[in-house]
Amino acid sequence: MHIGFDISQTGSSKAGCGFFAHALIKSLLEMAPNHQYSLFPSFGDFYLDTGMPHNNPYLVGGTYGPRHINLEAASKFWTSPAIEAALGNPDIVHANNFWCPTQMVTSRLIYTFYDVSFALEPKWTTEANRIGCFDGIFRSAIAADWVVAISNNSREHYLNMFPHFPEDRIRVLYPCSRFVDSSALGRPPNKLGFLTKGYYWLSVGTVEPRKNQRRLAEAYARYLALGGEPMPLVLAGGNGWMMDDFKKHLSELHIEAQVVMTGYVSDEELIWLYRNCYANLYPSLFEGFGLPVLEGMQFGAPTLTSNTTSIPEVAGNAAILLDPEDISAWTQSMLSLASDRLERDKLSLAARKQASSFDWKFSTVALLKIYEEALASKKRCMLS
Repeated sequence: MHIGFDISQTGSSKAGCGFFAHALIKSLLEMAPNHQYSLFPSFGDFYLDTGMPHNNPYLVGGTYGPRHINLEAASKFWTSPAIEAALGNPDIVHANNFWCPTQMVTSRLIYTFYDVSFALEPKWTTEANRIGCFDGIFRSAIAADWVVAISNNSREHYLNMFPHFPEDRIRVLYPCSRFVDSSALGRPPNKLGFLTKGYYWLSVGTVEPRKNQRRLAEAYARYLALGGEPMPLVLAGGNGWMMDDFKKHLSELHIEAQVVMTGYVSDEELIWLYRNCYANLYPSLFEGFGLPVLEGMQFGAPTLTSNTTSIPEVAGNAAILLDPEDISAWTQSMLSLASDRLERDKLSLAARKQASSFDWKFSTVALLKIYEEALASKKRCMLS
């Protein structure tokens, strides 16, 4: 079959959505090379990385669709009524960046649904991002032939928002770690040579309100005030939005000297940080999946994380699950774990076992079955 696949967010600064699309297309190219692949470095009029595909080239198994130098050119192309012919009439078009076309007459449109956090809490994102994301999801409810949800929790949210969407056409496809080799050692970030292995708390994720770094900082400040082992707190992730005053917040808590903000780190650096942290702290308020939980577990990071949304699906019984809004609970759990090396080691072993149950090969086989089923079925617009 001819598969058109959106790789628009898989560039060098990719985050969760980009990692999902990147890992899936890599696995598809490796496991099912018999199919024809068209990779779309530009997809829609909501997001554009003008460095794609040079920022993340796929060297085998596919050809690239059109590139655009600005959103105006991308919008003109992707909203054209003749879009299918312009793309080479693919059998499958798989959207991965929230935007959704509505003009597909014969191509089966598969839409990846991540989460609805932007709609549930306005303070978690910008107005422009909220409008763009909701527009894409709304269009998917009208035009998509099948929806791929990244967790059961996300599937339930989608069906609650769009109860008219056929339940049998929305399937759960779990993301997996981007890291292939669980024995990899990684390398320490260049500017963090002062870190001692096994002697720092780690929290991975874009610095933004939904990731809940404010409350984590408050829990950490209390931990230090109560005599907790003075391990630094490393926040590994790029700057997001609506957190311009975060460093001021750290200063007001008198912990700016103990908190290390790395900015964006490479995969090799992130592996080292996961592998050598005392524990991985992930207090996110809302997740479609929670990839940093799984990736940390892959490298044996003992994990404290939220008990909400999809995260328990990822963590299973291998992590300490906490209310992300209960600062005292986070403080007490950090104090307890810091003083109990045996419990930490038990969590590390449990984490590796839990992570091993997520496999891209399984997810890729499941996705190919969705493609095949979509091709064998009528388009949604033909069902009524």
